[in-house]
Amino acid sequence: MAEFLNHTFFGFDNAIFIFMNNLSQTSGRFLTPFFKFVTTFGDKGLFFIILSLIFALFSKTRKTGVTMLLAIGIGALLTNVIIKNAVARPRPYLNPIYQQYHASVGGIIESEFSFPSGHATVATSSMVALFLGFNKKWSWIGLVFAFTIGLSRIYLFVHYSTDVIVGFIVGTIAGASAHFILSALYRVMQNKSENKFCYHFVNFDLIKLLRKK
Repeated sequence: MAEFLNHTFFGFDNAIFIFMNNLSQTSGRFLTPFFKFVTTFGDKGLFFIILSLIFALFSKTRKTGVTMLLAIGIGALLTNVIIKNAVARPRPYLNPIYQQYHASVGGIIESEFSFPSGHATVATSSMVALFLGFNKKWSWIGLVFAFTIGLSRIYLFVHYSTDVIVGFIVGTIAGASAHFILSALYRVMQNKSENKFCYHFVNFDLIKLLRKK
């Protein structure tokens, strides 16, 4: 499968890599520190997990926070457990064609396989869940943020563009699926408020708890 991807999409992936290398050179590596910083937000998904947990602590944002956590879980299962191991696509910097490009932007080394991008998946899954379940006047910024993280992976030559695109797709599926699952579950819990677990799941709020103390 990895050989099929490399052969079939070589022209597309290579054209994007050439563009990114030219962008890096013409900008005098100015963008390299920016993309190195941005990409850290996707490392192990910790930033998005912590953000989700913070949302989950308050009753007004609990549904969104739990939805984001579920989306991250679904995305991780699909990407890191199933697809990456099934496809086993090597990182682009292992290809001699791109080793010089990779070294010129800092030479970041990543573990595991390349397809699809775990960073793109976790960022997109959580931000799609946020967008679908929260105030869209500003939550669209999260989608731009996820896109920027995906772009950083290509710029740093740790992922092919097709890795990132599929990561966006998987993340979107995970985020949308989590949204519909939690929306249905939340309605059930609201209708069963006499159940202590359901009641506290819907109504628990950290601020209210701290005020009581």
